[in-house]
Amino acid sequence: MMTIKQIEVTVRDIVRGYVNNDEQGVRGFDGRLDIRPPYQREFIYSEKEQQAVITTVLNGYPLNVMYWVKRSDDAECPYEVMDGQQRTLSLCEYVDGKFAYDFKNFFNQPEDVQEKILNYPLTIYVCEGEASEKLEWFKTINIAGKPLNEQEINNAVYAGPFVTDAKKHFSKSTCGAYRLGKDLVNGTPIRQDFLRKALEWMAAHETRQGHRTTIVSYMADHQHDPNANNLWSYFQQVLNWTITNFDMKKFKKIMKGLDLALFYDRFHDTALDTVALAKQISTLMRDSEVQNPHGIIPYVLTGDERSLDLRAFPEDIKLAVWEKQQHICPHCGKEFDYEFMEGDHITPWRDGGRTVIENCQMLCKECNRRKGAK
Repeated sequence: MMTIKQIEVTVRDIVRGYVNNDEQGVRGFDGRLDIRPPYQREFIYSEKEQQAVITTVLNGYPLNVMYWVKRSDDAECPYEVMDGQQRTLSLCEYVDGKFAYDFKNFFNQPEDVQEKILNYPLTIYVCEGEASEKLEWFKTINIAGKPLNEQEINNAVYAGPFVTDAKKHFSKSTCGAYRLGKDLVNGTPIRQDFLRKALEWMAAHETRQGHRTTIVSYMADHQHDPNANNLWSYFQQVLNWTITNFDMKKFKKIMKGLDLALFYDRFHDTALDTVALAKQISTLMRDSEVQNPHGIIPYVLTGDERSLDLRAFPEDIKLAVWEKQQHICPHCGKEFDYEFMEGDHITPWRDGGRTVIENCQMLCKECNRRKGAK
């Protein structure tokens, strides 16, 4: 059962043992608190916001309540800041001499001012309980400051050796996942977009293999794994297959953000004719009938024209053809009001047909569906 306990610590307690490096992330509270775990976003408070935190402390005003989570027993350190990360970082960075306030860093302040800062009390709520309970609670309290996104919350709930190792690959601005996938994956590592995409791909892959999985269930199942090697390996396989079979210089603009894992799972055992693919893709990119360029790669792999969002006949052409046909469907010979008929390409796009009045016929909806199903 989840418990939420209020504790009070001082700035002095928090900054004791403060470290900030790429290997450990940001830690304080004698090494017992992950202020900013290595897998979370990098420092994002502006200078003005940092200054406001110090102003609040020096004036004795209350800072907003902060929330910590008690981690699993095999986590590297027992506590993690869930909400209040940027306020905590601002205090630690100031005491550590990383920025000045009113043209003075901490060590230039009079001793009484230093003591006022160090003795300032912080109100903390510590949450401990089952993962599902903590997940729901975090979503509830994640409403102030710079809210955590869903993946950052998941990282906190399922903290353990798996997430700790995954952050090395997916969650730093210079991580391997970013270097490999910056042209193909949307977002930034520090907001957990690359880790979330890797987990999304892996969960879908597991589901396609017959093991119904979600991001949350995958993280729960692997929370205590010694590493995230399988996740990192699959992510690399997907992107390396993509880079090998498609010319990134020419096509990255229409490929970024696609569900590449879906196509990898379906086609990685197929020997693709990359020269023919490139020629077909280039032709489609120049085709004004194609309204969705991001559907070109799915189309050349699957042949599904719906991916392309091909041009439809505009209303003026359809109305003119409907009048010319005297409201008669040429397939069934029945008369229909305009709203019960649809514009159809006489010569399909795949056979070179264009969206022009000469290639338009108005069919009743039933006949058009029957033709489309052939």
